[in-house]
Amino acid sequence: MNYFKLAKEGGVAVLTFDRNEKRNPLNEDSVSELEANLMLVRDDTDTRALVLTGAGAAFCAGADLSRLKGVTDQAERQRIFTSVPAQRRQVLRRTLELLTDMRMPTVAAINGFAVGGGWFIALACDLRIAVEGAEFWMPEVDLGSPGPRGPEQWLAAHVGAARAKEIIFTCRHFKSPELYQWGLLNRVVRKEELMPVAMELAQSLAGKRREAIVQAKANINGFFLE
Repeated sequence: MNYFKLAKEGGVAVLTFDRNEKRNPLNEDSVSELEANLMLVRDDTDTRALVLTGAGAAFCAGADLSRLKGVTDQAERQRIFTSVPAQRRQVLRRTLELLTDMRMPTVAAINGFAVGGGWFIALACDLRIAVEGAEFWMPEVDLGSPGPRGPEQWLAAHVGAARAKEIIFTCRHFKSPELYQWGLLNRVVRKEELMPVAMELAQSLAGKRREAIVQAKANINGFFLE
């Protein structure tokens, strides 16, 4: 099953989560496919920038929770969620590192829900543009399992420890304007503006000297994300 569509426009690759009927979930297959697509983009010497977005109402709804459907007992919900195979967690961690280390600028065009691992994927991108109605939350604590250490540290690096703890501990839903004020989003736009704005930005970055972008990104990530 294909979970993604990969297209190219000039020097910009556009990678789209394409399981909108399921709100673009993360499971063993979709995480592996995401990793494979990122490798294709990374190895294409003609690609100078990447835009990552979602189809439908979600950017990425995080872990596939279909197994929790109809389960109302909180302890049982936590047991099911925490039984996620360690292999999936390892692949997701590796994929997030791959995205962070891409030798090109990456833009998350966040068209809707960005939940848990989906929010981490957006954080792994260099720049983030979101529609006004996008919603973000991290449900892991309520489900009995913390998120990956690395991405949670990235979050703290972006907004400080106090705000990162508020996001992670409370599991509350955040809207784009609040996260823009916190510095987690570069721009907030209307729905119809999202892809034109993201593509214009990506095309502009793709036209810059590759070596300069690579070095600047390495300098910033080495200081900010480690």
